[in-house]
Amino acid sequence: MYEEIINLPHHVSKTRPQMSMLDRAAQFSPFAALTGYDAAIKETGRLTDEKIELGEEAKAVLDRKQAYLMEMIGEQPEISITYFLPDTRKSGGAYVTITGNLKRFDEYERLLILTDGRKIPMDDIADIECDLFNGML
Repeated sequence: MYEEIINLPHHVSKTRPQMSMLDRAAQFSPFAALTGYDAAIKETGRLTDEKIELGEEAKAVLDRKQAYLMEMIGEQPEISITYFLPDTRKSGGAYVTITGNLKRFDEYERLLILTDGRKIPMDDIADIECDLFNGML
C-alpha cells in the first residue's frame, strides 16, 4: 500500500495559506488540563517571614528614637526604617528597609509619613536609623 502513494505529488492548497512550523509544532505541545495549578504550587512554595515581637529593651530604644525624631521633625531628617511588610496573599510577610525624609507623625493612625508620601505603620517598625542618633543612644 505504501508503495502506491510514495511517489504521488505533495498536495498544496491553492485557497489556504501554509501553516508555519511554529504553529504546527504548537499542535503537539503539552496540554495544561489544570490551569493555574503551576501558579498555585509556586505560591505555596514561596517563603514568607513571621513578624518578630520586639523585646522590652528594643521597644524602649525605638520609643526614644521616635520621641527624638518628633523633636527634630522640622528638619525633615533622613531616616532608614526597617519594618515588617505583610504579604497580601498569605500569612507572614517580609522585612524591608527604606530610606527617606521624615515629614510627619500621624499619631491618630500611628503612621510615619515620609516626604515622598510613603506611610509606614509605627507598630510594624523594627528599627530606625538616622545620623541624628550618633552619640545619642
